[in-house]
Amino acid sequence: MTGLLDHRPALRPDVMLSPPLLDGPATVHLVKDPVSGASFEIGPKEHFLVSRLDGTRSLAEIGTEYGRAFGRRLGEGNWQQLLALLGSRRLLAGGPPPPAPAPSGPPLRGGLLRGTLRLVADADATTARLHRALRPLLHPAVLGALLLGCLAMETLLAASFGELASALWWLLRHPVPLLAVATLMWLSTALHEFAHGVAARHVGGTVGEIGLRWRLPVAIMYCTVDNYRFLRRRRHQLAVAAAGAFANLLFLLPFCLWWTALPAGEDPTRSTLGALPLIGSAQALVNLIPLPPLDGYTMLGHGLRVTRLAPASSGYLRLRMRDRTAAAAYPPHARRLYVAYGIGSAVLVLLLAAGLTGAVWYAATT
Repeated sequence: MTGLLDHRPALRPDVMLSPPLLDGPATVHLVKDPVSGASFEIGPKEHFLVSRLDGTRSLAEIGTEYGRAFGRRLGEGNWQQLLALLGSRRLLAGGPPPPAPAPSGPPLRGGLLRGTLRLVADADATTARLHRALRPLLHPAVLGALLLGCLAMETLLAASFGELASALWWLLRHPVPLLAVATLMWLSTALHEFAHGVAARHVGGTVGEIGLRWRLPVAIMYCTVDNYRFLRRRRHQLAVAAAGAFANLLFLLPFCLWWTALPAGEDPTRSTLGALPLIGSAQALVNLIPLPPLDGYTMLGHGLRVTRLAPASSGYLRLRMRDRTAAAAYPPHARRLYVAYGIGSAVLVLLLAAGLTGAVWYAATT
């Protein structure tokens, strides 16, 4: 026992630990091996121990800290069980090397109607090059100025909504300019995905894959950020999630300026340019609504430090209707959160349906 407690084991320095995350009634931490890509969940007590395995503190010292924090001492069996778990997953420094990452699958997966196509061999390196090229634009002062420009554009569009709605109705009846706007919107979605990757690189994240995903007749770009859950600062997680919508609005700025420079009147170019920022703004702002699978839902999860918010909320509400005693076992903050999200998401869906119906009616009657 004494010999074991004198040991000073350490996690491999590249192993990632997430902040605490609410998952149903429990609080969990994610542990990820970036080499193999494997991850698993541990509880707060296990995280307390694992996060202190830095090679400088002995197990006895960590056990004393644990006793002060949780009011109980750890036995030899507890330490052996924890170290065996970490050793079996090859997460301890000085142990067997971690398993080599599984080889990437074929670039093309799926079939004609539904599938994905990986477009670059090393998505992280590609995103790193993009980040280096765009780094001057990522200075806080520059980003602040661009954000003010986007807010000014949205204010102008709101003030001109009547004209823009008429332009949209005109666009829907003219296939050629409609195709041009649809092409620009597809390009905007591609920039949206690359923006997530560049933002992740800027705050210390990594990108796993860049490619094309389709479910005919729709085909869109995608960019997979690997480790956003493990970013230590909440604002960095929020920035990665919000980067796509911000890129969508920036894409619209030159078209909006072009529209404002044209004289008012029944002009096809002005109508097309008026409909474009209206459609693009709707695309960007709707994406910030906190409903899955939108970026706003991801942002809300980061902000609240909660994982699987929608299914956990649904599960809690069903349990509450079925067995209130079991539902009462949830922590008070979890009960409040899941009830609030369940009610709020239902209200949001109703408001979206009413707003869409009203917008279509307004455009058709003006």
